[in-house]
Amino acid sequence: MASGRSSNDERFSDPEKSFDPLDGQVNEPGAQAIQPVISHPHDADITYPEGGLQAWLVVLGSFAGMLSCFGLMNAIGTLEAYISRNQLAAYESSTIAWIFSIYIFMSFFCGLQIGPIFDARGPKLLVFIGSVLLLGGTFALAESTQYWHFILSFSICLGLGTALIFTPAISAIAHYFCRKRGTATGLAATGGSLGGIFLPLMLQRLFETSGYRWAIRVVGFIFLLLLIVANFLIRSRLPPKTGGSIWPDFRIFNQLDFAITTAGVFCMEWGLFVPITYLTSWALSIGIGSNNSSTGNNSDSAFGYQLIAILNAASFFGRWGPGFLADKIGRFNTMLIMMASCGIFCLAFWLPPTLLAAGPSSSSSSSSSSSPIALAVLFAIFFGFASGSNISLVPVCVGQLCGTQEYGRYYASCYTLVAIGTLTGLPIVGAIMQKQDGAYTGAIGFTVACYLVGALCFAIVRVRKVGWGLRRVF
Repeated sequence: MASGRSSNDERFSDPEKSFDPLDGQVNEPGAQAIQPVISHPHDADITYPEGGLQAWLVVLGSFAGMLSCFGLMNAIGTLEAYISRNQLAAYESSTIAWIFSIYIFMSFFCGLQIGPIFDARGPKLLVFIGSVLLLGGTFALAESTQYWHFILSFSICLGLGTALIFTPAISAIAHYFCRKRGTATGLAATGGSLGGIFLPLMLQRLFETSGYRWAIRVVGFIFLLLLIVANFLIRSRLPPKTGGSIWPDFRIFNQLDFAITTAGVFCMEWGLFVPITYLTSWALSIGIGSNNSSTGNNSDSAFGYQLIAILNAASFFGRWGPGFLADKIGRFNTMLIMMASCGIFCLAFWLPPTLLAAGPSSSSSSSSSSSPIALAVLFAIFFGFASGSNISLVPVCVGQLCGTQEYGRYYASCYTLVAIGTLTGLPIVGAIMQKQDGAYTGAIGFTVACYLVGALCFAIVRVRKVGWGLRRVF
């Protein structure tokens, strides 16, 4: 234990790395609390480039992969709005919702097998097969007209393709960065937010001008270019784990800290997709944009798409900003702050306009009608920023609890259980809303509870690791 710590101290005192702002903290008295952030006992003999051309090219490749798979995930509201009014107009909304629930579930659940394969074989074959599935699914989606078409092309094919790409894309970064892992992962994760900004607006426009088929085909050609970049640049650096098995091992959940962290991520993901999925319908339900009702629903819908774009734009900065902060004050500390902030922002900016719209005088005052709009925009900005770290910081938090060469197995196992939350969260919220005759107060309460319980789980792990001191880095 002592020898591992001294090797870290020598590494951080290297004058070639003196430019890193973390070096000053490590050399200060009492800065040993940062050790759990920087290394894992299994990684004592592993050194990391922490930069350089090859390392940042891997980040660029991961960015391209994340833009294609998670950019599409952030645009599912736009696709749902179109097919529910056209190809699947005869189906109930609850039935259509399963297309997207299964897609999200497949994207995360399939990581159970993909993570261990990455540990044992590396990323190249996984990313290639994922690219074939993602492109094939996208172009098949353009031709889909029946319910089962969408299940096969979107839910299964695109869901599996997403899992095959994003798991190695995130895991490969851990081979090149340790101290700066939060920053590097956050930069790669901004790809999903960037896709969530332009894809909804682009699809909305192309649906009107070019029709559904060519709108989806254009997305497919964009993905083709991005995935070429991802296939060339995503690569691992460390040798495969000696004797590494490609089969899952649930015994890792016997590690209490990892099990509690997974429970926290589960609760977080339970709540995360509620605002992302229902933001547009919520805005319309409280009458935002009703002053333009004489022009039809297009202006209302446009503002709903703009809210999604605003949320994803804020999430873009929320992916890398907290990641940079996490490398300085600790990954679990930053995640705890951001998860608690998500719950607070729901109470501060999402609940008040809902209650204002439900008031008897909400429609009689022009000033009161502008209040929900302002609060909706504030919610999209603040929640978007805070929730951006929900995706980018989970990988580095999990990485603190395992060795680098076991990272893929731990990360994939975590999200295999978390996938159950993505599959069940929206149906639970739908049932709550149905009991409230379409009101959103219960959905908001569910989201707040999920985030606060998730933050509590991360707080428990932090206290178990470094104690109660507020200034301790973890």
